[in-house]
Amino acid sequence: MIERIDLAPLDGITKVVFRQVWARHFGGADRYFMPFFSPTDHHTITPRDFREIDPAVNANLPSVPQIMSCKAPDFLWATERLKEMGYTEVNLNLGCPSGTVTAKGKGSGFLAKPEELDRFFDEVFSKTVLPVSVKTRMGIQSTEEFPRILEIYNKYPIECLTIHARVQKEKYRGEVHLDEFAQALAESKNPVCYNGDLRTVGEVQAFTERFPTVNAVMIGRGAVADPALVRKLKGGSAATREELQDFMQALYHSYQDWYGQVGTAAQRMREIWFYLIHLFDDAEKLNKKLRRFKNPGEYETIEAAIFAELPLRQDSQGDLI
Repeated sequence: MIERIDLAPLDGITKVVFRQVWARHFGGADRYFMPFFSPTDHHTITPRDFREIDPAVNANLPSVPQIMSCKAPDFLWATERLKEMGYTEVNLNLGCPSGTVTAKGKGSGFLAKPEELDRFFDEVFSKTVLPVSVKTRMGIQSTEEFPRILEIYNKYPIECLTIHARVQKEKYRGEVHLDEFAQALAESKNPVCYNGDLRTVGEVQAFTERFPTVNAVMIGRGAVADPALVRKLKGGSAATREELQDFMQALYHSYQDWYGQVGTAAQRMREIWFYLIHLFDDAEKLNKKLRRFKNPGEYETIEAAIFAELPLRQDSQGDLI
């Protein structure tokens, strides 16, 4: 039975503005994971990264910072700074499949070097001042790599092992590897949280029927595509048109306040609509316009047309999912 739902750290999407506005309008997540930041070799946190992890803007949410690093001293330094800020857990990103990240041996790219990963963990867990959780992929090219990786994880007291059931090369394409996840679940000595393609109530229900012992899931794209998804999973109602419109207006204005530029705010909204548009029927014409608008005025006109003209899909109302 699912006892905990985590909001996934989607780089460029679930940043602080989105987390705060989403929590006020829909919410329901038990923990909010921040998209990763990378401590520098000079042991500094950039002003841009600090804006995201600043305790002042996260104080009202149960938040977990995520660190991207393949160097134990850098990770440990960042962990000490986060403890000073009042955080009670840190998460290590071993899941990001981006080529620009993996080329540096970070994110899921670190999984290609199991011996180095083992040494990293040995140093981290002998010195860390905070509990460390891990978000991981199941390998680089094949899930056949994961038993060796899991052997390493099992040597250390990982607070929670969140497994995205794909390998790096698949990114977010193709079917998730549930058979291999089942094997990992059986063999993990650490608590396991599942991540991957939980986009509807039906998909979560199917997952829990197959894996009744998993008590924690992490949801990312599904919570952006249907902002009421977590609420529905906890017995609440589907989003109404009015709720969605209020949410998107609040998000747009909050982005303007955060960035100080209406153009940047409109670009952020384009990224949200990439997922959200699928809650509406007959959306292709306006979706094309969303992908191509050139200025905030065009964006505002298109958004108004979506809410005025397009019907919500029946399943967005909870009838079919």
